[in-house]
Amino acid sequence: MERSVEPSFISGEIKAPPSKSMTQRAIAASLLAEGESIIVNPSYCDDSLAAMSIAVSLGAKVKPGPDSMRITGSRELKETKLNCGESGLAIRLFSPVASLFDAEITVTGSGSLKRRPMQMIEEALRQLGVECNTAEGYLPITIKGPLGGGDCRIDGSISSQLLTGLLMSLPVAEKDSTVLVKNLRSKPYIEMTLEVLKDFGIEVSNDNFEIFRIPGRQKYIPLTYEVESDWSGGAFLLVAGAINGSLKVSGLRTGSRQSDAAIMRVLKDAGANMKITGDIIEISKSDLKAFDFDATESPDLFPPLVTLAAYCEGVSTIRGASRLAHKESNRASALTEEFGKMGIHVVTENDSLVVRGGKVSGARVNSHEDHRIAMAAAVAALGASGTVYIKDSHSVGKSYPSFFDDLRKAGAVVHE
Repeated sequence: MERSVEPSFISGEIKAPPSKSMTQRAIAASLLAEGESIIVNPSYCDDSLAAMSIAVSLGAKVKPGPDSMRITGSRELKETKLNCGESGLAIRLFSPVASLFDAEITVTGSGSLKRRPMQMIEEALRQLGVECNTAEGYLPITIKGPLGGGDCRIDGSISSQLLTGLLMSLPVAEKDSTVLVKNLRSKPYIEMTLEVLKDFGIEVSNDNFEIFRIPGRQKYIPLTYEVESDWSGGAFLLVAGAINGSLKVSGLRTGSRQSDAAIMRVLKDAGANMKITGDIIEISKSDLKAFDFDATESPDLFPPLVTLAAYCEGVSTIRGASRLAHKESNRASALTEEFGKMGIHVVTENDSLVVRGGKVSGARVNSHEDHRIAMAAAVAALGASGTVYIKDSHSVGKSYPSFFDDLRKAGAVVHE
C-alpha cells in the first residue's frame, strides 16, 4: 500500500504503542507457566500475532482482548509447523522453546526472515543435544528435542535474541545449564529478558553478561504482567515533535531498560525543546544541531536518528552501522538511498552513518518493506518542502499498526 504524507505541523497527545519485544517475551513466559497469566497492554502488531500463533501451536490457550490477553500455559503440542512471519525475535526466541518438545518441529517464516542467517540457532541447539538442521544456514529449521540442558557457547555480535530464547527455555530443562557468550551486543535487551524471567519466578545469574548460569527444573509462575510502552516506536513520535510539532507523548517510562530510551540523550544533545512530567514528554519544534551518537547497543534507533539528523544544522555521526545488515532490510543502504531521494546526503564511513542536515524535499520513496524505514520517511515528510509518497507503507504493521492513524490524530495530512 502506498501512502502519502504532506508537510504538517502536529500537536496534541499521542500514547506511545506497547512494546512488541516485551509482549513476545511475556507470551513465551506465559506459555511455559502452569496456569493462567494476564498480559495487560499487549501489542497486537504482526510480530506479536506471530508469537500468539506459535504459543497456541505449542499448547497454550490464548484469549486476546482489547486491553489484555489471557494465556493459559500448557505444553501439549498441537502443531508441528511454526510460522514466525517476519519476526527475528520470534524465530530466535521460540526455536529454543520448540526444542523442549520430543517431536520434530519445523520453524518457518516469510519475507525478509528468509534472507536472515540462522546458523547460530542450529549451532547452539546442537551443542545442547538437540537435533537441529537449517537449509544451508537459512529457513526452514527442523528441531527435535527434548532440550535437556548443559553447556554451550554462542556469539552475540549479530543479535542478542538467541540468548533470550536460551535463557527462557533452559530453566525448565532437566539439567543445569551454562551459556558462554562472546561479543554480546544490545545488553539492554538481555536486561529486559532477565527482568521478565524474574517477574515470572525464574532465577538466572550472570558474570558480566559473559557467563550465564541457569538452574534447571524451575517452574514459571503465572501472573498478571503489564507491558510497558515501546521506546522504539516512541522515538519516531518524539522526533516528529522535534521536527515540526508541539506534541505530548505519553506512556514512556524514563527508567526503562529498553535500549532505545537513549533517544532522549540524543534529543537533548541536538537541542530539542523538551519537558518531562511523569510519563508525559512534551516536545516541540526548535533549532536543532548536529550530534554524535553510538547506536551499537540500540540499532533500531538508526532510522529515527537519521530523520532527526536530516533536520539538524551540520553533520551528524551515528556509529554502529554494522548492526544494520541483517534487519528487515539492509538499513544502512536503505536509509542512504531513500533519504537521498529526499535531498539528504547520507554516507557510510567505516562503521558509521554520516548525515548532512539540509532541506528535506518531497519524493517517492520505498520502504523496502521495512517498518522502520516507512516510519522514518513519514516523519521526515512532516517538515519537508513537498509531499512524500511511501511505497509499501503497510509494513508499519510489523511493530506499530496504528502509526499512521496516530499521526492523523495529531494533525498530519496522510492520504491512502
